[in-house]
Amino acid sequence: MSLLVTHAHLITVPAGTDDPGYLPDGWMLVDDDGRIAALGTGTPTVTADHALDATGRFVAPGFVSSHSHLFTSGLRGLGVADTLYGWCDAMLGTTAHMAPDDLYWASLHGSLDFLANGVTTAYNFTDPLQAWEPMIDGKRTGTAAMRELEYHFRQADGCRDAGIRFVDAIGMDATVGTDDDVFDRFATQVDHTRAMDPAFALGSSIMGQVQWSPRPEAAEIEVAAMRRFGVTNQAHFLESPEAVEHQQSKFALYRDAGALELGLVFGHFIQTTPEIIAAAAAGGAAMSWQPASNGRLASGIAHVPEMIAAGMNVGMGLDDQACTDVSDPWQNMRIGMYAQRARTQDPLSMMPERMLRLHTLGGAEIMGVADRVGSLEVGKFADFVVVDPRTPDIGPLWHPVRSYVLSMTPRNLTEVYVGGALVNRSGVSTNPLAAEATAKVHEVPAAVAPLRGHPH
Repeated sequence: MSLLVTHAHLITVPAGTDDPGYLPDGWMLVDDDGRIAALGTGTPTVTADHALDATGRFVAPGFVSSHSHLFTSGLRGLGVADTLYGWCDAMLGTTAHMAPDDLYWASLHGSLDFLANGVTTAYNFTDPLQAWEPMIDGKRTGTAAMRELEYHFRQADGCRDAGIRFVDAIGMDATVGTDDDVFDRFATQVDHTRAMDPAFALGSSIMGQVQWSPRPEAAEIEVAAMRRFGVTNQAHFLESPEAVEHQQSKFALYRDAGALELGLVFGHFIQTTPEIIAAAAAGGAAMSWQPASNGRLASGIAHVPEMIAAGMNVGMGLDDQACTDVSDPWQNMRIGMYAQRARTQDPLSMMPERMLRLHTLGGAEIMGVADRVGSLEVGKFADFVVVDPRTPDIGPLWHPVRSYVLSMTPRNLTEVYVGGALVNRSGVSTNPLAAEATAKVHEVPAAVAPLRGHPH
């Protein structure tokens, strides 16, 4: 069924320009396939099966989280007194005791949580088949137990059943088995996701594990998989303030393996040097920025303006619900902008228009899905949010786009649409599995906490 949105403060974030694409009294036509058919201002000359009068409200692209762990939605509040490694011990030491169906409901719950807050597309790191083990001297032993393939399958299934668009990121667990075993296991997981509706399962990717892996040729294994399976790769890299020299030394592993020119994305990329930034940019690598998570885990502040100036493509992510606590993309944008301005003492180092682009089209670009999502342009999926600046009222819109970034919160979010279909209204999901997902996620602590030695 087609949809015509009218009288909106329409923000399109078009490709190829820094202009945010603000159209006062804008309209948008969504065709029967859930794609944008036309855009304009004033009185539309087209009709549709359904109409949405957005008078006085913003209509803008659904947010893109270019770095997420949706299975963590039921793990908020863990590891609050720790930096990254201790927090991982608390969180992933808990998922080590969870069954595949627990991860299904957690991933579904996390996906619905993202949708409720206006995030319509996510790069989703699944919890790897090899269970977490503590870091020692900046690396793992790689000897932890392996879980069955169903453990990954059910996480991807949860995203699919929630109706979020996602890129499925898979750990290669390169320390377990022969190289043929590693590739075969990865191929089976990729095939599972590729069998899903490609309108929602937007692609498969590698969860780059060189930062954690004790295997010196892990980068070569990942690059071989990128080429063999035609997948992308995003690596958690230079995130934590621990063992910085050891972390930095591993940059050469990715560089020398040829990962940069294949478009490797560095997630976090905080503990850098000017030389590392220059080499990453020259090689063609991109960066995913998680400012709220970086603050919560005391990881530091990435030098994002310098990366952009060097020519790196940058997108934003909300990271774990367990380390941003509230999946609020407006909060994420503001934390990022404020941190950069405080660091550089220059307001022009990070402006609201740039923040919006990084959390929409910029994220889609580094994920390799900007042809389908990330902006409101003809031919793309009609994934959008409807935001009311008068509920609660923020006053006059002196500069609408800047007010959208600086003053909105999830309280102003009235509707979320994916492919022109309503998926959430005022925090209430339209998904028939939403209530069950909530119930299932709340059942897990009672079963798992005693195994971790935590009272419940």
